[in-house]
Amino acid sequence: MAELDIGQHCQVQHCRQRDFLPFVCDSCSGIFCLEHRSKDSHGCPEVNVIKERLKRDEHKSYPCSLKDCTEVELMEVICPYCEKNFCLRHRHQSDHGCEKLQIPQPRMAATQKLVKDIIDAKTGGAASKGRKGSKSSATAAKVALMKLKMHAVGDNSLPQTERIYFQVYLPKGSKEKSKAMFFCLRWSIGKVVDFAASLASLRNENNKLTAKKLKLCQVPSGEALPLDHTLEAWITKQDCPLYNGGNVILEYLNDEEQFLKNVDSYLE
Repeated sequence: MAELDIGQHCQVQHCRQRDFLPFVCDSCSGIFCLEHRSKDSHGCPEVNVIKERLKRDEHKSYPCSLKDCTEVELMEVICPYCEKNFCLRHRHQSDHGCEKLQIPQPRMAATQKLVKDIIDAKTGGAASKGRKGSKSSATAAKVALMKLKMHAVGDNSLPQTERIYFQVYLPKGSKEKSKAMFFCLRWSIGKVVDFAASLASLRNENNKLTAKKLKLCQVPSGEALPLDHTLEAWITKQDCPLYNGGNVILEYLNDEEQFLKNVDSYLE
């Protein structure tokens, strides 16, 4: 009697078992026995392709473009000015020595000096009285700085020669009204904001495009300082209201807002 030709042989070379109810792989369309029906057991080429793709994607990283920096990030951090990728520590222009960093120039300095000279020439004795008042203001500033140093918080590893102290008034709605802090004179404004937000436990979404930005504003004008400029560049500017021991304000502003309104309400 002729042998019945029922079932098919497993396509795994070392198996070749005849199975009367063979399995068809839905990926490679091969014929396999019960033991080798799974993709892993018969070495399905489709599985290997997926595993290789996952392996490549798993280790994708973005190295910092700054020379001698070995930091890598899992996401791109592109400088909007030089369009290079950097780590989080070097993302600000001043921290990676951006080739397109612009040093702020003194604004209206010549005009302010001219106005001051005209007023001094017309007031005479009143100007002398004003000079005495400026001495008193300088003394008051020194006393305020001494008080700040007694309870200010900051990075204790900073040398005393590089520290600059501010009474930082916090955003409306914060648990504290203000906090005494010190920063490094050479830090960028952006780094100062990040550090102050950390010390005061403030929400900081400055890395998100659509969110309101936490900005540092000077007193009394309320002008928001550019995040990519350094503290040193502003402190050394002629007629700049920023000084060691002075007041600054942190507040959430939209990108188009360059000045803080109702500055006096923060200082009351």
